[in-house]
Amino acid sequence: MKITGFIFAAGLGTRLYPLTASKPKALVRYNNKTLLDNALEKMSEAGVTDVIVNVHHFPDMMVEALRHHPNAAHIHISDERAYLRDTAGGIKFAEHLWQNSDLLLFYNVDILSDINLNTLIESHIKSRADATLAVRHRQTQRYFLFDQNSGRLCGWRNVKTGEEIVTGTFEDANELAFSGIHVMNTAFAREIPSVEKSSVTKFYLEQSPNRIIKAFVHDNDSWCDVGKYDQFRNLLS
Repeated sequence: MKITGFIFAAGLGTRLYPLTASKPKALVRYNNKTLLDNALEKMSEAGVTDVIVNVHHFPDMMVEALRHHPNAAHIHISDERAYLRDTAGGIKFAEHLWQNSDLLLFYNVDILSDINLNTLIESHIKSRADATLAVRHRQTQRYFLFDQNSGRLCGWRNVKTGEEIVTGTFEDANELAFSGIHVMNTAFAREIPSVEKSSVTKFYLEQSPNRIIKAFVHDNDSWCDVGKYDQFRNLLS
């Protein structure tokens, strides 16, 4: 089975400003490593040798860093400098880079976690899911809803605004926060619409009534979203 990694690194990094005023968020340093280094190390730990990295903000700086990275021979750049395509749009735009793979492993570049990606992949394969989302019981504003009996995705809820999207019938659902890490079969990824910009959250919700999208709960792992300046600053203190 061929697994291709995909690191989402194209974002503008507005939540990390002023650290991203002169560099992309992927090149912000933590513990003497860039966030990009950390994400690539997570891929290496999982045995993933081919990794796609999408770029948009300070693209030339990103391309230079990737070309001179120790893992450069296995890194493929998806250049979105002309247009920021969001997550699903970015996946579809890079289809020519992953079309010969069986499985895609996604990792947001601003996530720090000791999650075992091999365990996530094994869980995904064993469950025969179309996609598996790493999630946690943590306080946040937006939650995915998973049926307690089947473990399948059945909706989404914004607890601050009260907005809710229900895509399946359930008696009770678990509210679980997305960790920015997920696995998808490439046969499923090919069904992402060919539009310039779209969200993978929207795609998962639209497809959930007919496709198996499962939760992988990793409450015992460390996890931190360093995409916000205040959170990143607290991490350094």
